[in-house]
Amino acid sequence: MRIGMSLTDPSGPEALTDLAGQIRQAADDGFASAWISNIFGLDALTALAVAGSQVPGIELGTAVVPTYPRHPAVLAQQALTSALALRGRLALGIGLSHKIVIEDMYGYSYDKPARHMREYLSVLLPLLDGEPAAFDGETLRAHVQLSTPRVGRMPVLRLAGERADGTVLWMTGPATVRDYVVPSITKAAQDAGRPSPRVVCVLPVAVTDDVAASRAGADKVFAIYGQLPSYRAMLDREGAAGPGDVAITGDEDTVAAQILALADAGVTDFVAGLYARGADRQRTRDLLKSLI
Repeated sequence: MRIGMSLTDPSGPEALTDLAGQIRQAADDGFASAWISNIFGLDALTALAVAGSQVPGIELGTAVVPTYPRHPAVLAQQALTSALALRGRLALGIGLSHKIVIEDMYGYSYDKPARHMREYLSVLLPLLDGEPAAFDGETLRAHVQLSTPRVGRMPVLRLAGERADGTVLWMTGPATVRDYVVPSITKAAQDAGRPSPRVVCVLPVAVTDDVAASRAGADKVFAIYGQLPSYRAMLDREGAAGPGDVAITGDEDTVAAQILALADAGVTDFVAGLYARGADRQRTRDLLKSLI
């Protein structure tokens, strides 16, 4: 199991310099990958293309780019361009986002999200592979071929393994990963004749001696994820009251054991959402480095 680091979304006029510094530190510490979300701050693909091109070696991923606001041909063009800047080190994570974002904020319809994703991949994947897309679906249409240069094959990660290369998980507890996600996605890939899927599991991590305060802190910092329907469903499946219940926290031995158990559950990439503060933050980073 590879160990990666979640990047924070910096702000201000020096945001890209800040992000490059985070990526450089992750690479210098030996982490296999670094991942950034795409919410309301930096555009993830543009930011990685600019900041990540300054730091060689480390894989860089989006976790995740929402599909609805961008036509799949536009996303393919942008992702291929970003991969070119990164010399093929980009892992493209995509997702549906949430109804409250897509409908209430952007004004798009969030109707038939599963069909939307299937049809989206029918256009996105061939374009990323350098092939033309000719598709007429219920939620989108495309008849286009791109001339964007390609640097190898780009892994595409989403919710299922029958079409994409794997999945990126957030706020999904270890029992759910072991008993539901990994078996489901593995079977989907096998039924489709595809290689074993990549399972990227992102969870909050904090090494600390005050576990109760740490879990309460996770509940506060990540409160929104206990309310959004897709994450709420995963928390309910886990039997978790809130985000604090799926945070990986405790002393060094406890946290290491929880992370390594994810490897036994079938996780191929663990990505740490480091939320510890003060001295515990460095303790957490040191523990993660020791697991590489």
